[in-house]
Order: sequence, then C-alpha cells, then structure tokens
Amino acid sequence: MHTFLLHTAAALLATTAAISTPSRAFDAATAPGEFLVATLHAEGAQIYHCKPDWEGKLAWQFREPVATLLLNGQTVGRHFAGPSWEMLDGSVASAKVTARAPGATQNDIPLLLLEVTASRGQGLLSGITTIHRLNTTGGMAQGPCLSAGRLKSVPYSADYALIRRGP
Repeated sequence: MHTFLLHTAAALLATTAAISTPSRAFDAATAPGEFLVATLHAEGAQIYHCKPDWEGKLAWQFREPVATLLLNGQTVGRHFAGPSWEMLDGSVASAKVTARAPGATQNDIPLLLLEVTASRGQGLLSGITTIHRLNTTGGMAQGPCLSAGRLKSVPYSADYALIRRGP
C-alpha cells in the first residue's frame, strides 16, 4: 500500500507539472500543424488593486494590463483586461491562461500560455488560436499595500507570440 501511494503521488506530481508548464509553452516554438503569425512587443503597466486577500489581509491583487502593442517599432494595437488584444486593423482576441512559468526575476510577471476563447474582425488576430507571453520584464507589485481601494501601476514589457493552427 505504501509503495502504491508513493507511485500515485509521483504520477500526480508529474501530471501536474506537465499541465502547468508544458515545454513548448514558454518560447515561440510551434507544435506540428501550428505556425507563428507575428510577435508583438508590449510596453505598458500591470495595474494592481489593494484589497483584502483570502485571509483578510490587505494585499496587491492583479486588476488588469494596460499596454501598447508594437510591431517593428510601430504602434499596431493595445492590450487590456480580459485579457484581450485589439489591433488597429479592427481584429480583437480574448484568451484564458492555460499554463504559466515564473519570469526571469521576482520582479518580472510570469510567462504565460493563453488559449484564445473569442475573436472578431478580420486582420492580424483573425484565426489566432494560442498566444505565448514571453520575455517579461517588470510588472510585479512590490511593497506593502496599506490602504484598501488604492491602485498601483507597475511598468512592464513583454512579447506576445501569436500562433495559428494551419490548414
């Protein structure tokens, strides 16, 4: 019985690790049948709200991103709550996080793998199925949160690799 429990626990840990940090999630590599459409650079801020946490203590809690999206140094869109991306060409995509990994330092927001859940319009985001958040710098709230309701804006940058499944 003891050996069974050890093997079961080990299998559960391995499965959890595989689900939370798939190896291809944290670079712009694509799986068979997928291709990289573009990599957008984001410059902006992560916005935090000072609110009670699950223990009732005041803590910085993520509220939303606010960023400009750049391609070859030119503004092409924006990134905002949802999380959502909207391009100047009118295309919009929203996504949900499916995996995360720590940023390079404790000051950097996590790397993310996001699955597109909704999109509209024709343009760069049309048909995008997956978005990888890569190369994060900054964005983590530091310091005490002393007053409920207070907002904190923390500068960040990241790259968003836009992936589409091919025909």
